[in-house]
Amino acid sequence: MQRQRSDSAFAAAQRCIPGGVNSPVRAFGGVGGTPVFFASGKGAFLTDLDGNRYLDFVGSWGPLIAGHAPPEVVEAVVAAARRGTTFGAPTEAETELAREIVALVPSVKMVRLVNSGTEATMSAVRLARGITGRSAIIKFAGCYHGHADSFLIAAGSGAATLGAPDSPGVTRGTAADTLVAQYNNIKSVDNLFAERGPSIAAVIVEPVAGNMGVVPPAPGFLPALRDITRKHGSLLIFDEVITGFRLSAGGAQQLYNCTPDITTLGKTIGGGLPVGAYGASQEIMRYVAPAGAVYQAGTLSGNPLAVAAGLATLRIIRRDPGFYERLDRLAARLAAGLEKNCRDTGIKAVVNRVGSMLTLFFSNGSPVFDYNSALACDRQAYARYFHASLDRGIYLAPSQFEALFVSSAHTDEDIDIALAKSKQALGCLS
Repeated sequence: MQRQRSDSAFAAAQRCIPGGVNSPVRAFGGVGGTPVFFASGKGAFLTDLDGNRYLDFVGSWGPLIAGHAPPEVVEAVVAAARRGTTFGAPTEAETELAREIVALVPSVKMVRLVNSGTEATMSAVRLARGITGRSAIIKFAGCYHGHADSFLIAAGSGAATLGAPDSPGVTRGTAADTLVAQYNNIKSVDNLFAERGPSIAAVIVEPVAGNMGVVPPAPGFLPALRDITRKHGSLLIFDEVITGFRLSAGGAQQLYNCTPDITTLGKTIGGGLPVGAYGASQEIMRYVAPAGAVYQAGTLSGNPLAVAAGLATLRIIRRDPGFYERLDRLAARLAAGLEKNCRDTGIKAVVNRVGSMLTLFFSNGSPVFDYNSALACDRQAYARYFHASLDRGIYLAPSQFEALFVSSAHTDEDIDIALAKSKQALGCLS
């Protein structure tokens, strides 16, 4: 498959953009080679600059739960743009989206819209510190919560792919206030509270890890976090930037019946446009300015285009009572087929899946349940598999430490095609 125009575009980008990309994981550092430059997307497919077509399982890293350019979303964005792209002032649509979130997400009774997942998590931590008067937070190795300073300690996603999870520019003071526990290991959390309990403002966690690859919470792990934070007067933050409206209408907290104090959202609630949100009880959210003293602001927060895209996406979900059941069925078929392909080709690997998120780990057949077990996987094997799939028209995440996403635009035929191509790609490894 020829990608000469992508090669040229990447060379041009490197002359004026650091590394040629505007987000590190796009640079193919985890798999090698030249990144693909895309020209368009429609439904479950992407088309690159050279006209090559790919069946897409990245979905812009999760937000495109209805696929690329669904007509309802496009029409909503165009209509909003005609009315004005931004006002820096309130609109009724912001309230409408906030009401949708409050109605669906169990922990959220009041919500603040922001511009990205990073803004949402950064603001949630500031809020927790402001309420508790404490400085430290606990995060989990391999969980990625955006690129704010507090989170670039033992981070996942692109930071893990680059092999540089601790970024220069993060101060020693910030690092000292970021305590790192092991995902699915409540004892590691207990130990940190034993050492620093009175100074810990919050525990922030991906309720289903998606940035070390998909790693589900062990039975009892989330409820144990809920109990220990209450015991010590700390707040529990669920980072549902990926899982919110992806795993169910109420996110992972609904799926696992565990309610945090603060929830962060993004991706799906913007329908493919930049958006984020954080929400909690009214008591907690009334600490946020201008109602309270914890300051957070943004000129483009609640941007009319992003809100319109988010509302249109939620309408697509709402009108189909079997929406999540269908996604789950398609993803289960994909996961089972990948496992069978591995067995048939003699490749020892595991597939982790929760709902419409999944990851194929080249783990020599060992379970992947935390960051260390994810790091032990064969990244070179994944890189070869990625390029073999890409050459066959299947676009996967260019990193072992990311999720594959199934959208409502995918069909059973698409899954059949993906599995047939996957078997061919795996055959290149055996």
